[in-house]
Amino acid sequence: MGIQQIFNGVTIGMSYALIAVGYSLVFGILRLVNFSHGSVYAFGATITLYLISFNFGIMPAIIAGIILTGLLNILIDKAAMEPLRKQGAASITSLITTIGISNILTNLLIVRFGSQRRQFPSLFPDKTMNLLGVDIQYTQIGMLLISLVLMVILVLVVNKTKIGLAMRASEQNMKAAKLMGINVNFVVSFTFLLGGISAAIAGVLVSSYYGMAYPNMGYVSGLKAFAAAVLGGIGSLPGSIIGGVLVGISESAAATYLGSEFRDSVAFIILIVVLIIRPNGLLGKKEIEKV
Repeated sequence: MGIQQIFNGVTIGMSYALIAVGYSLVFGILRLVNFSHGSVYAFGATITLYLISFNFGIMPAIIAGIILTGLLNILIDKAAMEPLRKQGAASITSLITTIGISNILTNLLIVRFGSQRRQFPSLFPDKTMNLLGVDIQYTQIGMLLISLVLMVILVLVVNKTKIGLAMRASEQNMKAAKLMGINVNFVVSFTFLLGGISAAIAGVLVSSYYGMAYPNMGYVSGLKAFAAAVLGGIGSLPGSIIGGVLVGISESAAATYLGSEFRDSVAFIILIVVLIIRPNGLLGKKEIEKV
């Protein structure tokens, strides 16, 4: 496999990793797979493009879009997830609810903005540099650097801050965290906020890379990011990074050597193989239930 394909795969894989972070954060605390996350990713890209159309600057529009997407994710938690938690609803109930929210959100985007693909402006200069025989676009460099910086920030927030300590405590034992005075509902909302922000940033980067955004863009990308999260070990931030990069590289290799029609399926083939060998993913830990 050529260095060019590896670099292309790593670039797009980091965007999958940013989406996968949202799955891992929510699953780590609630043990819930949030299938509305792909639609939140699409909302971030679509609403940002809509704000850009007002011509008050690309960066202010991106920042506003990221904030709105984070708030949307909090709204999803407050309107649907928190009432279910208070009622002690089964996990399958919450999972089905997130699927319903995903469909509602996607259809609302289609009703408001239409289903057609719209041109998204490039955030980086349209230039290419050659490094050791590899053609690297400035857009790819920008995506990779931004994704790496955001991943480092997320890891530091979770592992080095007070709210991160509360998140890890809630992950270990939510009832014990409540007894220790931790506002678990706030922690969960903050987790949804981080997930929404990371999804919106991924949506903006991917839309800029491909030059387009549309309401249905979250379906396949959301499934690939979920595959990346499970592959790396869902609930693990480093696992999300590794899983995202592996999915991106496999997708790039499949498109190059097998044809573009195989690019979406190869990631799931690898996922199935890995889960047969290691059901908890590459960095996932087997849970031990004490009785």
